[in-house]
Amino acid sequence: MAHLGVGIGWRPEIADAVERLPGLDWVEVVAENICPGHLPASLLRLRERGVRVVPHGVSLGLGGAHRPDPEKLAALGERAVALGAPLVTEHIAFVRTTTPAPALEAGHLLPVPRTRDALDVLCENVRIAQDALPVPLALENIAALISWPGEEMTEGRFLSELVERTGVRLLIDVANLHTNRVNRGEDPAAVLDAIPLEALAYVHVAGGFERDGVWHDTHAHPVPGVVLDVLAQLRRRVDPPGVLLERDDDFPPEGELAGELEAIRGVLDPAGSRPSASLRTPSRHSAPEPAADPVPDAARTRVGLAQAALLSALVAGTPVPEGFDRQRIRVQSRSLAAKRAGVVAKVAPELPGILGGEKAYREAFLAYARNRPMTGGYRRDALDFAEHLLIRELPADPADRRRLTAWWQERAGTRPARRIVRWARALVGRAA
Repeated sequence: MAHLGVGIGWRPEIADAVERLPGLDWVEVVAENICPGHLPASLLRLRERGVRVVPHGVSLGLGGAHRPDPEKLAALGERAVALGAPLVTEHIAFVRTTTPAPALEAGHLLPVPRTRDALDVLCENVRIAQDALPVPLALENIAALISWPGEEMTEGRFLSELVERTGVRLLIDVANLHTNRVNRGEDPAAVLDAIPLEALAYVHVAGGFERDGVWHDTHAHPVPGVVLDVLAQLRRRVDPPGVLLERDDDFPPEGELAGELEAIRGVLDPAGSRPSASLRTPSRHSAPEPAADPVPDAARTRVGLAQAALLSALVAGTPVPEGFDRQRIRVQSRSLAAKRAGVVAKVAPELPGILGGEKAYREAFLAYARNRPMTGGYRRDALDFAEHLLIRELPADPADRRRLTAWWQERAGTRPARRIVRWARALVGRAA
């Protein structure tokens, strides 16, 4: 695996600061946020300096019951080529359901059940992705608020078998290991002992906070000592090819970002120490298993129905499936709605201003989202939210309503449906 060094997640909000950070070796960029033909000038300048850029995908949903979308795979590959990336990365997660209809979008990464069916589906999806991508693929362990009932494997065993069967690389997020220690009682050391560290592509480090016994992996807080401790545990086992600081919101001053990178460097190289050679170059997994037979449709159906029941409970208010912690489902549901509101505000930054500020916008959006699952991505969600308000003759102020109407028409290209039309649509949908 290529040596990457110490890097940071590139975001437009901190692009200038990232360029000035001393000793920066590489950056990671959210793949869906860039266009191959129109790369941000900041990324081009970094590349000219020899700083490597790795695209990090968030929308493939390789842990979902459906096979990977060829268009999404092609788009991820195009970004890898445009950036001259040595690899691309994604997540061990599902983000949407397609069976049964209608399709639902989580708007976030959700954990897959650690069962044989789910592993079989994931492995086949990974092989499809590997065949389609022009560079190696690495997959990230995710943070989770909830646990699936009836799981058949530990996290370490699940990841190890995934590598053995596909040869995929691993992106280990030590902040997610800590999150799962708090939220699901999983020991980070046990995971690190079980996984094939020779498959390690690089490492993520990020901040969060604990409230009421739940760790929230926010990527908007400083990296705490408990997360650096997990990084130190990993470092004692292997010399990671790369380590990256993630920060997605509430960006601190440039000096604080530089300080966090220095803290990471201090963990990676305390007084010039190195892990033992036997731990640094393990060789338990020299090659993936031969390609397996196609996953039976029945297995994909079982996984799909289980994921659909969970996602529907989280975003559409349907009953919580048997065996899940209902309180944790409520926490996860609120978290998904809050994230959805935040992303829509970034996609359509005019909306909070039209609606009277961030607080009024968030209250209106969360009321809308309570009964309106996302089905077509965040831009479609913003338009649907605006239409939802206009049909209800909101906002109350006529001038604000005219501004919202103009905003909606400019982007949707038509007039919002009248309330009676919307009711008719809803009745037809229920009858179907």
